[in-house]
Amino acid sequence: MSKSIAPGEAARVDLDRRMRDLNDAGTPIALRSPTASFRGPDLHHAVLMSPDNPRIARYSLFTLLIAAAAVGGTTFKLWWPSVQRMVHEVIANGSSPGEEDHPHDDGHDHSHGSENSIEISPQAMKSLGLDDSTLKPAVLSTYRQSITVPAIIVGRPGRTRLEASTPIAGVITHVHAVQGEAVQPGAVLFQLRITAEAMVNSQMNLLRLLGELDVETREIARLSKAVDTGAVASRNLLERQYAQEKLQSQVDALREGLRLVGLSDRQIEEIVANRKLLKELLIVAPSHDDHSDEELKLADSSVDPAAFHTASGKEDSAEGDEESRPLILQEVLIHKGETVAAGQTLAVLTDNSELFIEGQAFEQDAAWMTEAVRKGWKASAAITAPGGRTVVIEDLAFAYTGSVVDADARTLPIYVRLPNVVERSEKSPDGQSFIDWRYRPGQRLQLRIPVVEWKDRFVLPADAIARDGLDSFVFRQNGRKFDRVRVTVEYRDRDTVVVADDNQLYPGNVIALRGAHQLQMALKNRSGGAVDPHAGHNH
Repeated sequence: MSKSIAPGEAARVDLDRRMRDLNDAGTPIALRSPTASFRGPDLHHAVLMSPDNPRIARYSLFTLLIAAAAVGGTTFKLWWPSVQRMVHEVIANGSSPGEEDHPHDDGHDHSHGSENSIEISPQAMKSLGLDDSTLKPAVLSTYRQSITVPAIIVGRPGRTRLEASTPIAGVITHVHAVQGEAVQPGAVLFQLRITAEAMVNSQMNLLRLLGELDVETREIARLSKAVDTGAVASRNLLERQYAQEKLQSQVDALREGLRLVGLSDRQIEEIVANRKLLKELLIVAPSHDDHSDEELKLADSSVDPAAFHTASGKEDSAEGDEESRPLILQEVLIHKGETVAAGQTLAVLTDNSELFIEGQAFEQDAAWMTEAVRKGWKASAAITAPGGRTVVIEDLAFAYTGSVVDADARTLPIYVRLPNVVERSEKSPDGQSFIDWRYRPGQRLQLRIPVVEWKDRFVLPADAIARDGLDSFVFRQNGRKFDRVRVTVEYRDRDTVVVADDNQLYPGNVIALRGAHQLQMALKNRSGGAVDPHAGHNH
């Protein structure tokens, strides 16, 4: 029984036979190129390497596929966004690319990508304010819906306002500080010559008693020797010892009196050792919790005047040690040569490194604050900056809620902590420092108390959304073009819009954060549609 041979195998056998016959005869064989001829084994190699060989064709196709994949992977970032946008438009329009290949005279409308895309010039982008700061990728974040209450910046009771006063009556001999100057706690503000009769008399009596005590001490020493020899009766020695004890008790009483007027134990010991009266004192800037300023500073003490006091380098921030924060000499109440009484206020200083925001909320709104504190949420505040723009202060911690409801307005005060920042710091040729705080007591603002939280949403400025009837749109950048993308708005207020993540807008899409209304009008003008000048923005 003969074995069947496949047609392809038969053709190959016949080709091999013919090639052997031609090779044995030495006949040159012409290939595709008229100038190429081979003999023998060279001919067989040429036929195997011919493009018509199926095996070589398969290898060539495989090589081309690998090269195309490598090139595609290298240029992925260049062509993938365009493909992605085309897919999104096809899904949004409910059509496929092939649907646009049919004739356009079928009597129905078409949804073309060009109708939702507009190309604008560099000049137009500049006019709209579209640059790196307003063209940013969309990101998913968390937004907290808030209620807004009117508020005002106030000082912290017992912490913001400090007074420098004199514990002793006298005459001001020198004013070291200048109104408006920034000083550190402990810096010298005034120099005072003591004229208080009580202070002078106390020192004089102390010195007198100290002299008498010295006399009694020497007399007791002399009588002690005489009593030992029997020359003097011991009664005389006992009388002198009693007198010495009386003098010592009076000295102790005077010491306590001097402590009450502000002299320290060290200063009293100096009076006892030197036997000199205190003539001049230095009045220094007070501190919140450090009471070293309560010790009277003598005129010869090593304390720097305020004008020559060097700050600790922490003036540019409200962070750090409270005792090192600068104080503003808000008001100087006396002048050189003026006579002042004990306890009189000489100057008023303020510490604005941390303030309070006092919001006037309705009684029922206090529950929102309690809930926000329980959840660990922070408040925010909106303040009007120069030029009319609104600046939002974020991450403000709640301090406390007032305990009394205003009977007339039916409002309850809510207090929020406001850390302050130094805006300007300068030094005069005389060495005096002047600073400006960003926030000041008396400024008006709007306090925002969070009530509802939106997670994994696109949070955009209101100017990034354009409205057309009931639909809302954002504009996604595509080179010099901007594609209009329909989005779902879940919440909006005057400044912010919360957009759902519903596969219309994707994280990483670069969108215009402003000018959406103008882009919408330009797109309608180009398409010939009627333009509603009030669409896409609020009044």
